[in-house]
Amino acid sequence: MSSSSLKASSSLKAALRAEALARRRAESEDNAAALAAHLAGAGLRLVQDRSPAMVSAFSALAEEASPLQLMQALASAGIATALPVTGPRGTPLVFRKWRYGDPTVAGKMGILEPLASAPEVDPDFLFVPLAAFDRSGQRIGYGAGYYDRSLEKLRAMKPVCAIGVAFASQEIPKAPHEAHDQPLDYVLTERELIDCRSFPA
Repeated sequence: MSSSSLKASSSLKAALRAEALARRRAESEDNAAALAAHLAGAGLRLVQDRSPAMVSAFSALAEEASPLQLMQALASAGIATALPVTGPRGTPLVFRKWRYGDPTVAGKMGILEPLASAPEVDPDFLFVPLAAFDRSGQRIGYGAGYYDRSLEKLRAMKPVCAIGVAFASQEIPKAPHEAHDQPLDYVLTERELIDCRSFPA
């Protein structure tokens, strides 16, 4: 892709990201509760169907749906879980083992992370935050590329399943994407579980 095409794609992504995040900010508390509950129920079933060795979720920022109910459900089911640790810009995330109820510390941007003493792991099933998505699984993140680099690294090692977590209002008709962008396998909203593998990119 030429430099001018990359700039155009980046500008379009920025505009779509801003619009989707504005819609997310307008979501009601009832919708947030519905998404958290659907994530806990449908997310647990999806994990149990796949039987992964290690599941990663994330610590929610202010307007993101909280995966805490999901992490609690996974812990109750005896499923090993982890949370990401954000390092320097330009690097993949580090994932450390974390079970619901374990202590956390504030990392970059105040995001809660496992203690530095928690073992580092390589999850094969990841619940992923996002700004916008389309049905083919193309995702617009927050612009730093942490999850793209992380998924690329993990997928080079073994089969990995990535599930985007978002409100239905964050869906867009088509997300611009480049060669380095890592697609999602599923997206889970307050309304449905979307199998992105069923839709052409």
